[in-house]
Amino acid sequence: MQINALKSVYFLGIGGAGMSALARYFNLLGAKVSGYDRTPTTLTDQLISEGIEIHFEDNIKLIPAHPEVVIYTPAIPTDNREYNYFLKKQVPLMKRAEILGLVCSNYKTIAVAGTHGKTTTSTLITHLLRSARIDHLSFLGGISKNYGTNFLESKSTIKQNNHFQQPVYCIVEADEYDKSFLQLSPYIAVITSADADHLDIYENHEALKKTFAEFTGRIVDQGSLILKKGTDIQPIRKNFYYNYGYALNSEATFYAKNIRTKDELIHFDFVTPTDTIQNVTLGVPGMFNLENAIAALAVAYLVGLDKVHLQKALRTYQGVQRRFEFRVRSKDMVYIDDYAHHPEELKACINAARELYPGKRLTGIFQPHLFSRTRDMADAFATSLDLLDELYLLDIYPAREKPIEGVTAQMILDRMKLKNKQRISKQDVIETLGKHPPEILLTLGAGDIDQLVKPITELFSGSEL
Repeated sequence: MQINALKSVYFLGIGGAGMSALARYFNLLGAKVSGYDRTPTTLTDQLISEGIEIHFEDNIKLIPAHPEVVIYTPAIPTDNREYNYFLKKQVPLMKRAEILGLVCSNYKTIAVAGTHGKTTTSTLITHLLRSARIDHLSFLGGISKNYGTNFLESKSTIKQNNHFQQPVYCIVEADEYDKSFLQLSPYIAVITSADADHLDIYENHEALKKTFAEFTGRIVDQGSLILKKGTDIQPIRKNFYYNYGYALNSEATFYAKNIRTKDELIHFDFVTPTDTIQNVTLGVPGMFNLENAIAALAVAYLVGLDKVHLQKALRTYQGVQRRFEFRVRSKDMVYIDDYAHHPEELKACINAARELYPGKRLTGIFQPHLFSRTRDMADAFATSLDLLDELYLLDIYPAREKPIEGVTAQMILDRMKLKNKQRISKQDVIETLGKHPPEILLTLGAGDIDQLVKPITELFSGSEL
């Protein structure tokens, strides 16, 4: 299939972060792009404003005529009418990962894998390369606050005759869900973490780690692996690629030292194999962001950016929407929104807020994501959420899953030691916060908790950023 020659592309689940980035790519190439999603969002509104047709009813009568290929996300249920219509009509159906792999085959791919840290690290890499005017495409899992989109391209990257100027890099998130990242053949692969997750897909944690090892075997000749120090992955060794380690503040091929915090920003020295770049400043707070920044800086070093570009670009990095995103800041209260949906992500986010605001009362609103993840990690969720001073717990967001008997958000609450905790409905959040204003508020989760972000911000609009 000639991917770049397609004239009509249809997306099932077009509103997802990864899907919408691909939709923007094909729209840029001049294809007729359309799609279905379950509910309208700010992101689907943006796609519609860019000329992409989207409907929100599972109705085969709303499908445009004769799409050449249908791209779908694994989150689409098998009983979806449109999905089954395309199966019956034998219209080519391809998973998002398959298409992304074909697109990336035209480029030197920089693929960021890991159970967390993918979006921030890939967005940081994009910002570093873009600031240095290095040709690239980027398919991101979140909206970059620097650029207001999850898809970026250099002006010289895509040409009307489909010729690609070399060397051109394609920056992507390498998703472990459904083993999607095995569709990629990276020039540079980054692995940020390999904690237990997606145990609905993988038999156990060992199976997940084995698949990450398989991913390292996809690295191309003369390519590079950048692996977080201490990550329990055994790379598939080849004599034609380079294996680098990185760490937050312990010796590795790339690491940070002399770390200090001033004015809520992190300042540090960046150690490389050949030099130490002094007085580097990260434009967003949080030690977990610094760890991701070390990985991104390592990629930029291998690509050949000089230290002046590294220092300037990192300082101007603004972050990603819903990744430790400040929504309200005032002398009375602070509101931070974060996508955290894994126990380790929750721990990192809560600890970052604690470091920034010692002595302040931390209130969290958390929405568990997936019945299977809640079942498998209830103890770990409880331990992480116990780091708060107060918790409002929402019901589980099912996403692609059917309910599992006996699995509810109460499983987490029952395992927690925290006294100030309660389950709450989304409908009651605003009224409750109005009656009991928090000092430091965190909204946490990957489901539709994002629908609360705007009304909570408006509730404290006198202090809105």
